[in-house]
Amino acid sequence: MKIIMLGAPGAGKGTQAKKLAARYGIPHISTGDIFRMNIKNNTELGKKAKGYMDAGGLVPDELVVDLVVDRIKDQDCMKGFILDGFPRTIPQAEALDYALNNQNEKIDYAINIDISDEAIIERMSGRRACVGCGATYHIVNLPSKVEGVCDNCGEKLILRDDDKPETVKKRLEVYHEQTQSLIDYYNKKGLILNIDGTTGADVIFEEITKVLDE
Repeated sequence: MKIIMLGAPGAGKGTQAKKLAARYGIPHISTGDIFRMNIKNNTELGKKAKGYMDAGGLVPDELVVDLVVDRIKDQDCMKGFILDGFPRTIPQAEALDYALNNQNEKIDYAINIDISDEAIIERMSGRRACVGCGATYHIVNLPSKVEGVCDNCGEKLILRDDDKPETVKKRLEVYHEQTQSLIDYYNKKGLILNIDGTTGADVIFEEITKVLDE
């Protein structure tokens, strides 16, 4: 089973990807993990990616695709995989389709966690992170026992810059400009599975697996 996770930042696709990977025994693959692994192992692709990243530039589509295709050839991907954070653009999606087609394989589902920008901003601005141990909370969904204080280590909880409403709005703008078109791309192929992202994580997981298990 080859799955792509789609959805705006904060939609919860990473959480669902991890749960699905555990249920179906297939790897959850994020581009960030691939970059780190290749750079750590000092591979040729890793060296190229590091060069762009050290210079403060974006890693080109061709190299990102090469890194992903190289990863999904690994033994643990024989039964399938879940891609999280890739593809981000139509050219990346087309390159992935081309690479898979060359191996007589194809994507089975593109799961889109659908949630409004307003709900995402509200959700992310409620997050709090511990400055000490890094534990995360939410002022509504997962509050600490004492407001502003970490349950684990007693350090202060803060709203990270990434979770501030103005930052989230900018990230959502980039998402809509670059990635929203992927939903149309996979919809035309009949691969889109739209899931209501406003319900709880367990309900979302149940909705997804109900379709995948058919």
